[in-house]
Amino acid sequence: MTVAGLEVTIERREHATGRSPRPAGRRRSVVILGKPTETNCALAAAFADLGQRARLAGVTALPRMGQGDLAIARLDVLPTLDGVEPGIWRLTRLERRGVHVMNGSVALFAAHDKLSTALFLGRAGVEQPRTAHVRDGSLPTFPPPYVVKPRFGSWGRDVYLCRDQAELRARLKRLRRRRWFRRHGALVQSLVEPTGRDLRVVVAGGRVVGAVERRAQAGEWRTNVALGAVRRRVSAPPAARALALRAAAALGIDLAGVDIASDETGHAYVLEVNGAVDFNPTYAAGVFANAAEALLERATEREWAADSARQPTRAIARPAIQ
Repeated sequence: MTVAGLEVTIERREHATGRSPRPAGRRRSVVILGKPTETNCALAAAFADLGQRARLAGVTALPRMGQGDLAIARLDVLPTLDGVEPGIWRLTRLERRGVHVMNGSVALFAAHDKLSTALFLGRAGVEQPRTAHVRDGSLPTFPPPYVVKPRFGSWGRDVYLCRDQAELRARLKRLRRRRWFRRHGALVQSLVEPTGRDLRVVVAGGRVVGAVERRAQAGEWRTNVALGAVRRRVSAPPAARALALRAAAALGIDLAGVDIASDETGHAYVLEVNGAVDFNPTYAAGVFANAAEALLERATEREWAADSARQPTRAIARPAIQ
């Protein structure tokens, strides 16, 4: 099964869970654009359970879609950490065809490019670590300790902790050999002192649909599951839920994972927003069904709002004053 030519259709006549779709209504087609990961396949199955004709397709060869269809972009960063998987800017072609695209090109790029993420969050006043973009060996104006990471990073790869400016200078010098650094430079953030755990909150359609606490492997400060961290389901505190929703809204992204860490005083910060977040039933009971319902409802609400905006305003006749 190749990604470029991938088109898997999932269609079910009955709702396996016995649940009926909310008033969002049936669409001609719902297409998950991305690789055939477990998360993407589960999302497609959840849409099918809600009575939708669901497909999983690649973006490099755009599927046939048109007015009334819904596309959910799930492109990830490249394994080389120097950009986003091909096809992100083709999403605008679908929009021109009348397709409702969720996780559109601007929002998805803003989530994957950590510099853009910092700028969007800063403009919206969302709490985050102090951030600097470095390319030429210049150092941030804020004090250490620092976290150094690629602009287009994932899986905890090439993320380093520097306790002082000397360590930072040495690390940046070594990173100059990396292709991603030569292309985009690096992001340097102030360290939220590691506690060995953080929260990942999944936001879909403006709702929190699940959350886990990630606990780092012994001797490891990073909480990436790819580096051995373990996940356990939690009910995210109200403040963390509100922060995750604000972060997703700041980027305008419809389906994302928001990573949140707290310092010693309990103050919470958004570390990253993952535009192609992988999640599973550990996050919540019915997490995929809830995500699918939330996305369908948001798409319908937007279409109603757009239709209302297109309606001509009727003049109200006023009686003449005698």
